[in-house]
Amino acid sequence: MSQLFADCLNEIFEYLENDMVTLHSCLLVNRLWCVVSVRILWRDTRNYNVSNFRTLIGCLPNESKEILSENGINITSKSPMFNYAVFCKVLSINKVNRMIKKLSKNQQPSSWTYERIVRDEICKMFMNQNSSLKGLIFFESLNLSMEPRDYCLEKLKNLKNLSELHCNSRNSPEFFFRLSKTCQNISILEIAVDRIISNGLTDLISFQKNLKCFIIKQYDKPKDTSSLSLLLEKLPNTLSKLNLSRHNYVSLSFIANFTNLKELELSFDYFEDFEKLQYAIFPKLQSLKIRRRYPKIELIIKFLENNGKNLREFYLGDHEDVIRKIHGNNNKNSLNLVIAIFCPNIRKLSTGFEKNELETLKIVLNDCKYLESIRLCCYRKYLSDKVALEAIINYSQKVFHELILEYLTDKESKLLPEELESFLTNWKNRIPKRSLSLVVITEEIHLNSLDKDDENMKIINNYIKLGIIKKFKIVGFHDKEYGIWKV
Repeated sequence: MSQLFADCLNEIFEYLENDMVTLHSCLLVNRLWCVVSVRILWRDTRNYNVSNFRTLIGCLPNESKEILSENGINITSKSPMFNYAVFCKVLSINKVNRMIKKLSKNQQPSSWTYERIVRDEICKMFMNQNSSLKGLIFFESLNLSMEPRDYCLEKLKNLKNLSELHCNSRNSPEFFFRLSKTCQNISILEIAVDRIISNGLTDLISFQKNLKCFIIKQYDKPKDTSSLSLLLEKLPNTLSKLNLSRHNYVSLSFIANFTNLKELELSFDYFEDFEKLQYAIFPKLQSLKIRRRYPKIELIIKFLENNGKNLREFYLGDHEDVIRKIHGNNNKNSLNLVIAIFCPNIRKLSTGFEKNELETLKIVLNDCKYLESIRLCCYRKYLSDKVALEAIINYSQKVFHELILEYLTDKESKLLPEELESFLTNWKNRIPKRSLSLVVITEEIHLNSLDKDDENMKIINNYIKLGIIKKFKIVGFHDKEYGIWKV
């Protein structure tokens, strides 16, 4: 009966995986709640802070503590209640390096020596004690001091359950070769590409049987772009998610091969050959995101004509200075009308409506019957937040519940407190009743966005208390979830 209760708690707590505050509260209820929640809290090193790493030092085996002691590094951490290292499912070498660097300040011996030794022993502990690691992240080189290369390569045999890998293209061929022999069920693979692309990386991709998500960030032009093309050719047709960003050093024509794609995200400083995709058919595509600069509007329109039917999410980045340089006066009015026609199942939409496009916005809100969320630019040539709110109230569908307003320049918001009050009152009276999610994207303190007015914030807080506003967030342009320049 006790085990059944623990299993039930575990199922419930899994839903709180991203709610660290609530999980920490669960630690204090009783021992059973503590045991169940602590496993979730400690599963991903990306969520660790400096305090977590102090605790991990206390978890080090006696052999490692002796090595630290011999090098003049004093261990002051008490023996912890749990061996937290065994709970880890995702190991980020990058996070280990950053946190140990913070711990090394004002340490004796030198900070560099402290960092190297402590980092190596913590990494060895993870690799020795945990054979159930699901994710490995290291974009920086890993040099373990005791047995620098052989030790690292030898312990790769413990990663047979690895399903998520994030690494740099320049890692040694031997590293990728060892991984390819051990890890053949990676489902998420992220590669940071720079000047060197290891030969072993192509081998690793060739051995994968269940690759679903591939992310590639091209930070620098490879010495040999053909090696990058060869790597991309080895990707299996099992891909359901493809994310390419930074620089476009290879032809995009290879994307047409992945007919099982459900999510496609492109984020480039320039587009050269999107025309090779305009006629491609992706029958399962549900999410299309084009960030930073984007190709010619007519090419996107043709793409949506072929692939818009099943689309649930469409994001088109917009920077006015970029558009003006590349496309002259080309606007997105025709594209927005195409969305209303060819994307009948759209749920989430992010695009710009210019000041002369109010009627187009009304059409989109009225014709897209399943639209739940819209993200609107509220600066310069675009519709003001005041006009946008009026359109949302009068023309959005019953399922609509999230409004994201993006502010980029000075003197943008024209929304008066009484106008915001009127919008929220009307929202309160909508049938059926749905709580509103309101997100403001802004960066500089001096920007005149909706949230900069004290009276507006009083009104928002009041409607939060009433439950009319379920979520209110103010985020920057680099926010992981909403940011314009998301990386």
